[in-house]
Parts: sequence; C-alpha cells; structure tokens
Amino acid sequence: MLGHSGKLFPRPTIETAPYWEGCHNHELLIQECKECGHHQFYPRIMCTDCSSPRMEWVPASGKGKVKSFTIMHRAITKAYLAEAPYVIALIELEEGPTMMSNVVQCELENVEIGMEVEVVFEDWSEEISIPKFKPTSL
Repeated sequence: MLGHSGKLFPRPTIETAPYWEGCHNHELLIQECKECGHHQFYPRIMCTDCSSPRMEWVPASGKGKVKSFTIMHRAITKAYLAEAPYVIALIELEEGPTMMSNVVQCELENVEIGMEVEVVFEDWSEEISIPKFKPTSL
C-alpha cells in the first residue's frame, strides 16, 4: 500500500459502495438487471436497457479485452510520477459493459486492441483497492 499518498482516491457513494466493497475484497462486481438480465457498469439506480429499478450486484468474471487505449507519458500529479508512463484503457468485460482502467504487468509496446486481460487489484489504502488489468497470456 506504499506509494499512493497524494493520489486521487475514489469516494464511494450510495450507488457505488457495493462496487468498492467488492474491490476491497478483490472481487469485481457489476450490476445485473433482474428484469431483463442486462449487465451494466458504471453503477446506476436503474437499468440502462429496460429502465427497471431491480438492479443487483453480481460477480463479474474479471476477464475482458482491450477496446481502446492510450499511453500517458506525463503524470497528472507528482503522486503518479513513479508510474509514468502508464496505460489507460477501455476494457470490454466478458459480460458486456466497458470500464476504464489501467493495463499493468506488461511492456507498454505489447498492449494492443483486442488483447485479452484479467482483473488484478492494487490496494491503495485499508479501505480502497483499485481494479486494474493484466494480460491473460504472459
């Protein structure tokens, strides 16, 4: 958990608290509509497909593919200097939703669109763990 001082920490809300609790337990959770079965991310109070309020948190497989990415060469603040350059990517989860995250544990030049990835968690504090993705085939 060292080296995260000064970083922009997420602030769980009523809608996002179950998601962050799952991350704390190193489990990636997404919402599933109990009416139509649609999976969604980011968390919302109703289904983006059928507008039902019957949303439930379910474990995601944690697997996906890189949909798009960029390499950030300049850290946004001094707290991120040690990580630069780093990959910011859109990850399309097996269940369908797309989430923004980082691709880690690989050389920058090896990241490519369509790359299969799986979730790993980085503990930033006693309360907050951040989901990131690493290539499935190393």
